[in-house]
Amino acid sequence: MGRSKSKGGQGTPATVALTQARAGFTLHPYEHDPSAQAYGEEAADALGVPHERIFKTLVAEVEDGLAVAVVPVAGKLDLKAFAAALGGKRAVMAESGKVERVTGYVVGGISPLGQRRSLPTVIDSSALAFETIYFSAGRRGLQIETAPSVLVELTRGVTAAIAKAG
Repeated sequence: MGRSKSKGGQGTPATVALTQARAGFTLHPYEHDPSAQAYGEEAADALGVPHERIFKTLVAEVEDGLAVAVVPVAGKLDLKAFAAALGGKRAVMAESGKVERVTGYVVGGISPLGQRRSLPTVIDSSALAFETIYFSAGRRGLQIETAPSVLVELTRGVTAAIAKAG
């Protein structure tokens, strides 16, 4: 994997963050269907990647404020496990308008990297089973592939079992 930029040389905040960190990554563009509702599943199917290897970025509210969860598209976020991983008792999904304002990304294209504000991040521990994982590059129709350790390092995240069967 080499450093890469999206088509036209125009990067996203996520690709800029990876490039500045000199991290190896590959971009995978695909044709986004505007009527798609399950963005992660759409990306997995379009790229021919198992659903367990593509991760979605979710934002939830915990006692201390907003936090980011990165879970496989094959599963769902376990809010109780997520809160516990952050030392809290409960979490609820954040309202999409608030998520877009805080992250600077649109729903369906939220990347765990390059957000407007650095938020506490928990990455599902299943990511560590793969040499590389995929997640949004910051817009619909574009995925980043990189080592899970790169994502943990650049988000200053922690790993925990926060996904449950979908």
